[in-house]
Amino acid sequence: MKFPKVTIILVTAALAFVLWEQSQSPSEPLDASRFQNLPANPAERGVVVDYVVDQIPSLCEQTTESSDAREACMQQSESRTSSCRRAVYDRFPEIIASEKMFRDLSINMMNCLMPQSGVVQPAS
Repeated sequence: MKFPKVTIILVTAALAFVLWEQSQSPSEPLDASRFQNLPANPAERGVVVDYVVDQIPSLCEQTTESSDAREACMQQSESRTSSCRRAVYDRFPEIIASEKMFRDLSINMMNCLMPQSGVVQPAS
């Protein structure tokens, strides 16, 4: 039986990457002021999506009355995060450089994360 050198090398490299990533300091949380002047300081689509995802607890708290409903809202939103990311990544450009694009991306992401009646629709 041959010794699986390639497999061992790949597993070792993956483990080293995971350990390196965990040793990095966590990034600072974004605040809304980052998106105030998008024409002069455009944001990457991933940064905007991360910001919206970080708002899930606050959005669930605002839209629910009981702690059970809030927990269900959080679980539903978290389970939909990756599919919503893919949908938004397919529909929006990589660089968000206008308030309208930021608003449309944010509303689309929120609608996807928390589909409910009375959903906010983007302006035409």
